[in-house]
Amino acid sequence: MTRFDAADPAERQKLYVDAITAHRHRGSGFLTLEVDETALDDSDSDGPDPALGVPWLQFGDGLINLDCTDKELETLKSVLGEFPAFKIDEIHRPDDAEGVNVQISAKADPNRIAQCLDTIVQRVYDLPTDVRVWVVEL
Repeated sequence: MTRFDAADPAERQKLYVDAITAHRHRGSGFLTLEVDETALDDSDSDGPDPALGVPWLQFGDGLINLDCTDKELETLKSVLGEFPAFKIDEIHRPDDAEGVNVQISAKADPNRIAQCLDTIVQRVYDLPTDVRVWVVEL
């Protein structure tokens, strides 16, 4: 894998597919995607809750893992309604942390996982279409 970020929706989806493929070839435990923190400053929308920090998503072993607020969780449930192969497996509400941690089973091909990941980034976290996402761990 030679590139580690993308800001265009089509390029982000290619980035996710490449990262999933590299993750599987390397046999790593998971891969981590993170929204560029400058997007939080530049966003005209409400955007993600600053108390949770920069939005991130992890993928590994057929699971997507992310943190979100209760409001974002409701949007996530709506998004997953459009992706029938994806189901919430667990929701954790840690006492010592803001928000909730969500684990989603992602039994699909890399292209469909990429579509779901990008929809989560844009709609759950209410970020613009040109948001930059980084592969920060592979």
